[in-house]
Amino acid sequence: MAGDDAHLQPGRTGLITLPKLGFGTAPLGNLYREIAEDDARATTEAAIDAGLTHIDTAPHYGLGLAEKRLGRALSNTHSRRDNVVISTKVGRVLLPAEGPFPPERNCFHSREPFEPAYDYTHDGVLRSHEDSLRRLNRDRVDILYVHDIGRLTHGDAHLAMLAQLFEGGGFRALERLRDEGAIDAFGIGVNETEVAMEVMDRVHLDVVLMAGRYTLLEQGALADFFPRCEADGTAVVIGGPYNSGLLTGGVTYNYEAAPSAMVDRARAIEAVCTRHGVALGAAALQFPFAHPAVASVIPGLASVKEVQETVERYETAIPPALWDELKAGRLLAADAPTPLEVPA
Repeated sequence: MAGDDAHLQPGRTGLITLPKLGFGTAPLGNLYREIAEDDARATTEAAIDAGLTHIDTAPHYGLGLAEKRLGRALSNTHSRRDNVVISTKVGRVLLPAEGPFPPERNCFHSREPFEPAYDYTHDGVLRSHEDSLRRLNRDRVDILYVHDIGRLTHGDAHLAMLAQLFEGGGFRALERLRDEGAIDAFGIGVNETEVAMEVMDRVHLDVVLMAGRYTLLEQGALADFFPRCEADGTAVVIGGPYNSGLLTGGVTYNYEAAPSAMVDRARAIEAVCTRHGVALGAAALQFPFAHPAVASVIPGLASVKEVQETVERYETAIPPALWDELKAGRLLAADAPTPLEVPA
């Protein structure tokens, strides 16, 4: 079944059980396009019914819309499950704002009356956590990630933002929440390995949600990030396994138009998959599972159809010869672990 469990050992806190395959809720926040409320609920219910009970969300996704929709779906008597594992994020607080608002804000089509403000301080983390619980209509979440810390997001303000986490007490707040049992684990949710290594030099992270940096298209994380996580006992959750759609036949990479070189590489990988009778998306979804540091993979889902496609991709049999050809053609790192059989 798609939701068979893997174990994530979050440092000093004991054992969290994560389904190997979960899902991300950015699409439920109207990422790139609007999704009807009924469709958002049906998507969540279908995913849970399929065993995808590791669910990741964030205040950033539609300015609270994804959290609200997830909360409403989980409160529905037909979809509530006791075994769901919920993660959300801190680092942005949503401040009340008056419209009119543009049709799209930060890639999300949301009319929620808020504007985001970065706040990684002790009080900002606690406020973000409390606001998320209210939107989710839950007493607790299992994992909290520090969202979008790093130079990729903050540029020249990177060191100032890090200072909020360390000197400003952001990580102290997360440790307090974990020690009090309000959460089970904390980490960072980012799109770059560099900041993860930088943070791990100063604080133990239970888990890192790494989006887009370990995929069929790029494996730079093999050099230092994964060895560091294994040495520190930090689990890895992989987000963005399709590189914003490029590995499902699209032309988007890192949430914007893909560079031609990336498109060419993706199409070359797709050609190999086609020769072996395997859909590109199936190979992309299954690839990250082979690394022993990876506890779970969470593609974003926008519809019941995408839930069904995800389960089909996960259960597709992939011949070892496909991985061999990708490595022989230098389309996959020679030292990348590859699945030898259908995920169990």
